[in-house]
Amino acid sequence: MGELDQDLLSIQEARTLASEAFAAWKEWAKASQEQVDRVCAAMSEAAFGAAERLGRMAHEETGYGFPQHKKLKNEFAAKNVWESIRDLKTVGVISADEKRHIFDIAWPMGVIAALTPSTNPTSTVIYKILIAVKARDAIIIAPHPSAAKCSYEAAALMARAAEENGAPRGLVSCMRHISLAGSQELMSHKYIALILATGGTPMVRAAHSTGKPAYGVGPGNVPVYVDRSADLEKAARYIVASKSFDCSTICASEQAVVADAPIAARLMQLMQQEGAYFATPEETQRLRTLLFHADGAMNTATVGKPAVYLAALAGIDVLKDTRVLVCRLQKVGREEPLSREKLTTVLGWYEAAGWEAGCERCIELIQFGGRGHSLIIHATDQKVIMAFGLEKPVFRIAVNTMGTLGAIGLTTGVMPSLTLGAGGVGGSITGDNITAYHLFNVKRLAYELSTPPQAALQPGSLEKPVSPLEVEAVVRSVVNEILNLK
Repeated sequence: MGELDQDLLSIQEARTLASEAFAAWKEWAKASQEQVDRVCAAMSEAAFGAAERLGRMAHEETGYGFPQHKKLKNEFAAKNVWESIRDLKTVGVISADEKRHIFDIAWPMGVIAALTPSTNPTSTVIYKILIAVKARDAIIIAPHPSAAKCSYEAAALMARAAEENGAPRGLVSCMRHISLAGSQELMSHKYIALILATGGTPMVRAAHSTGKPAYGVGPGNVPVYVDRSADLEKAARYIVASKSFDCSTICASEQAVVADAPIAARLMQLMQQEGAYFATPEETQRLRTLLFHADGAMNTATVGKPAVYLAALAGIDVLKDTRVLVCRLQKVGREEPLSREKLTTVLGWYEAAGWEAGCERCIELIQFGGRGHSLIIHATDQKVIMAFGLEKPVFRIAVNTMGTLGAIGLTTGVMPSLTLGAGGVGGSITGDNITAYHLFNVKRLAYELSTPPQAALQPGSLEKPVSPLEVEAVVRSVVNEILNLK
């Protein structure tokens, strides 16, 4: 009975928040660009100031990652995301083409249901609220149950900042009573215009199954190829740092190294100097058993854990400064669980005889749970870099940078985002890094450029046209009639 009561509470909360958000949105849809930007700037400042506190809360509640890394992600969501959309026009006429006499007019979506993960709870909340309000939408956060408190706190402080600067009450809200039934009720509610889902495959599938428009992104099985032309010292430093950043809880983190054979031994040595431990075959088997259940499902108890912690669980003796556990692998697919995405500090290792073989291995990995997501390459040979860019079925190819931070747009020029579209090949509607311009529609006011063809101005006729055969038949009939008369 208690479980049922929780479901009922969650369902009712979803309905209440949806109604309040819809009323707030109708008012917010009339806001000026100045009002929108003032509110967003205030929310950005509030979130940035609370980045450290929210990072600690997220770590304490979920047990994932490191507080200082979560602080950095919160700062990224509050500052970098806001800076990337600050000058974006989202109100009224946003562009005009004088030559074609077309005016583009921004039109908000409405109320957005935003599902957020436990791996990046507060940063994803901050990011989604900023892009939604910038687009003149209302937003309701539906957090992961294991991160409900920190997610609510992040949403609440941004809601306060918004309301203190003129936003209507209810424009930004977050569910407190979390259940599957409540989340389903929210996503399918008549006032919800769009679903913005970040999380595992079941969540994304649930979002798409509602029949509502949805942006969703699931897992990423991200390979990193290291070419013989690469700066090996930099590659080693970046790979270890990226994989260990917040214990690999960002879906764009590297999952397997594909090393060009001539430099493999040197790269291995350099990664060891950075804190990588290369497991023996027997230790690798222990990690397989630890990280994945017999059915291939991930052991959630290992998600977001430091390498030293995992090593202790697996009975592996490592140095206390070990940052990443690396497993030498030969296969890709169901028979090799460690070739899957690993949301923790365990990295696969493959060697390839040249970039062509490396390219094929990377495609294998991408096809096995990472279609459309991301790939990292370390190289200076531009031909190799471009070949990878052209051939891979992913929408983010980060070059000579940390995968974790490069794909989200912290160290590269791609749009700063914490929801990375996987495109059509990955089951998403877009391969973009999702941001504010994905959350409003554009109306087009178009003037006449040329007069219509005369045929279009003439009245139509329902008379059936006479075919050549019918004409021929009439002629023959007339001829026969004349001949008979004679």
